[in-house]
Amino acid sequence: MNYENIVIAIDGSKASEKAFNKAVDIAKATNAKLVLTHIVDTRTFATAEVYDKSLSERAEKYARDLLNEYVENAKEAGVENVESVLKYGSPKVAIAKEVAPEYDADLIVVGATGLNAVERFLIGSVSESVARYAKCDVLIVR
Repeated sequence: MNYENIVIAIDGSKASEKAFNKAVDIAKATNAKLVLTHIVDTRTFATAEVYDKSLSERAEKYARDLLNEYVENAKEAGVENVESVLKYGSPKVAIAKEVAPEYDADLIVVGATGLNAVERFLIGSVSESVARYAKCDVLIVR
């Protein structure tokens, strides 16, 4: 399969770093465009923001810094066509249903999560949701 547009979900975890490295390898091998995405999960700080208004600003700064760092890493690794996208909402939904269609992705690369079986049963992991809802290939990197 020759991929043209690869979406990679970046959250700063070790799992997403491994997924990034795999996505870079695939992008270089297929000369694909690499779309780095971070979804600021607004649900995680919505309640706490009543007490600390700077949470969303800090989350956005973290996301932008993280994406800029990974864009540079991808370029240094030899990927010529790299773009980043920052969105807000639920990563479970936004990656597969918003970012991938918007960038005509034919592959989404995500890191496997560290959630235990009970958490996966109750809320589901991001990687499982992406695999379930994506209209293209999904690579879950361990």
